[in-house]
Amino acid sequence: MAKSVMESVIQRASGVPAPGASEVFQLLRDGHPRTRAELALLTGLARSTVASRVDWLMRTGLIAPYGGAVSTGGRPPSLFALNPGARVVIGADIGATHAIVVLTDLSGREIVSEREEITISDGPEAVLGWLAKAVEALLDKGKRGSFELAAIGIGLPGPVEHETGMPINPPIMPGWDRFDVPHFVQRSFNVPVLVDNDVNIMALGEQTGSWPEVADLMFIKVATGIGAGIISGGQLQRGAQGTAGDLGHVRVPRGGEVLCRCGNTGCLEALAGGPALASALNELTGGSLVTSRDVIDLVRSGDATAIQVIRQAGRDIGDVLATCVNLINPSVVVIGGSLAQAGEHLLAGIREVVYRRSLPLATEHLRIVPSVAGERAGVMGAASMAISHVLSPEAIEAASLQTG
Repeated sequence: MAKSVMESVIQRASGVPAPGASEVFQLLRDGHPRTRAELALLTGLARSTVASRVDWLMRTGLIAPYGGAVSTGGRPPSLFALNPGARVVIGADIGATHAIVVLTDLSGREIVSEREEITISDGPEAVLGWLAKAVEALLDKGKRGSFELAAIGIGLPGPVEHETGMPINPPIMPGWDRFDVPHFVQRSFNVPVLVDNDVNIMALGEQTGSWPEVADLMFIKVATGIGAGIISGGQLQRGAQGTAGDLGHVRVPRGGEVLCRCGNTGCLEALAGGPALASALNELTGGSLVTSRDVIDLVRSGDATAIQVIRQAGRDIGDVLATCVNLINPSVVVIGGSLAQAGEHLLAGIREVVYRRSLPLATEHLRIVPSVAGERAGVMGAASMAISHVLSPEAIEAASLQTG
């Protein structure tokens, strides 16, 4: 296998090892410029040690000089900061019927993007084959020669074993079970490939793009299915088997014996998912609604029955979410997914129950808000996942230790 991007960078860097470079780099990763003296003060390291690590990071391109600093006598000190253009990453949000792929720099700034109507049920080789062509096209559009691809982040619409990147028994993805997604993609691009489910990457995208100061956040996706991405203490929580946040199959008080596609009865998804709402409206009105889009259009037209149904869906979601708020104590709950486009009617139902059923202390400063990123949350979260890997202390430290 050809050498990876990072290995190539290491070979171009100095032959002098720089173990511990990640400690210095993490202080510069936020983009705030600092001098060598400031870095020495913050790390407690000798100035000579800091200087060698800064020099190594400069040679890799990960940091660069930044403007000028005020001198206190003698030669003005040099400022250094993260160089966002040093590498690029790919973020891909692959849904049931469409995909969005974006090329960004290390700050998450979008360079170019592409959207395509695809069918996930066509199978992994067809879908990932399209993805490889889309990545090539984006690299060409973004002037491939001016940067290096460092990682690829992918979101899929089903359960994913994050450590291996393999989908696990995905219900709407025939042929994908245990398919080695990273290995397939790495046939075309020899870079790290990270894979997660769509709700987790949407949580990352919303948090990094709209709530960067919030360490405890839940993202609730309400669409055909219902799920949650949970960020606690600043870290995405996936659970032991990657199923953390599967709210759709929690039993709700008024669920009764309503059969869910999972085989159980009374699940939240069976009452408040897109197909369930279309079915409920058809029964009440004698209509022929099929998709979540049909439901949203009816709500937006001001149909009183549709508004009543979507409001009740919010209450059902609120019943489950109230327990989550007591257990996890998020400061922000973001409501996204296709049914969130129904607007305040859904949110009103959720808020009504959550604020009534959750502990007063847990809801004292709780905000329940609509998604800001909308359909871009997933793709930006996938890019964020890739960036976090490239700039992680482990990746930087491994690179510095291999030098020489």
